[in-house]
Amino acid sequence: MKTNESSKFISRFTSQYEKAERLLAAFFLFALLVLPSPAQIQLVPKKISLKDGREFNLNLPANYEIMPAAEGLKRVRFFAVAPDGRIFVTDMFDMSDNRKGTVYLLDAWNSRTGKFGRIIPFMTNLRNPNSIAFHTDKKGQDWFYLAETDKLTRYKFIRNSLVQTGKAETLATFPDYGLNYKHGSWHLTRSIAFSPSGKLYVSIGTSCDFCTEKKEEKDIRGVILEMNADGGERRVFVRNIKNAVGMKWVGNKFYATNEGIDSLGLDKPDDTFYELKDGANYGWSQCFQSDGKVVFDPRSAKKKQTPPDCSSVPISYAYFPAHSSALGFDYFDGKTADENLRNSFLIALHGSTDRNWSRGYKIVAVREGNRQQDFITGFVEGINTNGRPCDVLRLSPNSFLFTDDRGGVIYFVRKKNR
Repeated sequence: MKTNESSKFISRFTSQYEKAERLLAAFFLFALLVLPSPAQIQLVPKKISLKDGREFNLNLPANYEIMPAAEGLKRVRFFAVAPDGRIFVTDMFDMSDNRKGTVYLLDAWNSRTGKFGRIIPFMTNLRNPNSIAFHTDKKGQDWFYLAETDKLTRYKFIRNSLVQTGKAETLATFPDYGLNYKHGSWHLTRSIAFSPSGKLYVSIGTSCDFCTEKKEEKDIRGVILEMNADGGERRVFVRNIKNAVGMKWVGNKFYATNEGIDSLGLDKPDDTFYELKDGANYGWSQCFQSDGKVVFDPRSAKKKQTPPDCSSVPISYAYFPAHSSALGFDYFDGKTADENLRNSFLIALHGSTDRNWSRGYKIVAVREGNRQQDFITGFVEGINTNGRPCDVLRLSPNSFLFTDDRGGVIYFVRKKNR
């Protein structure tokens, strides 16, 4: 082939290649903007009508239905299932530091209508009761555990009782003050969970958003404690974790959600979901996670001082945009019929306290490797906030409850039979 002919051939080939490349790029852009992502579940609006007159839509998969199971509550938070199978839930009343909290018994469940027939106050006048738990000891005695801001107590539990009776045993006390509490600058929630071996775990958040804790409080702030069921042999299980509100054992693995620092702007740090490791240091306040990578906070490194070593801080199991506020969760195993939910965690993203940021405000399905799918959305619509999901409780392989601590509602969600 002559030189001129060769040049023309190369020119035509290049032109055709560039044209094909532009067409391919246009196709991918079209697919990105128009076609549904195969990684996301297609959600459809479902009308919600509440007794207080509010009406709005929540979006969830077409093969699911949703209904209010209990209404008229206040700041309804975390579930617990008693040894007799009954479901209990905490209510912190509002966002202030108060003694108006209640533990409710959710009674007379109707699986056909998806509603509780009675909501019974089990304990009242409590200081910010975020979390409760039940445990049966080796002698067969049932116990009811209550985590309030200032203390952890337990009571002997009588099955099928409608109110809590008996004397409280105080297992631990906690600092009940902090820096400028209004919207979480110090953390007044306490969360508790039992392991399969019967160990008790308690989460206590930090006293501030970004600071250095007092020396005498380093083992009681920003930690998860481990202890025996009677409060003995207490030790720090993990430390420097800012605020692990949701905690749960799934088999022999311990998981927790964690809220990041608020004062680093709109886009960092990540809010995180961890598989907790005994003895781990999760970095607060010197190190944080951003886009799945652990980095140091430049504010923690003074001038002419070596930056902190963040190399040993664990990477999260999954992470969410800053200010999503991941809280409660539950796990749906291989028995779950829906492939979009099977072998995944369903996690409530409570949403940013600053409503203008509009982060979170949804429930997502999460798998290892940070694979996420929106499962319920619609809690924010324009200037309206229709709810803030807080906790998730799996009822069956294909149904669950979740709390909305803004609307004071408990919702029931189930997969349709057909």
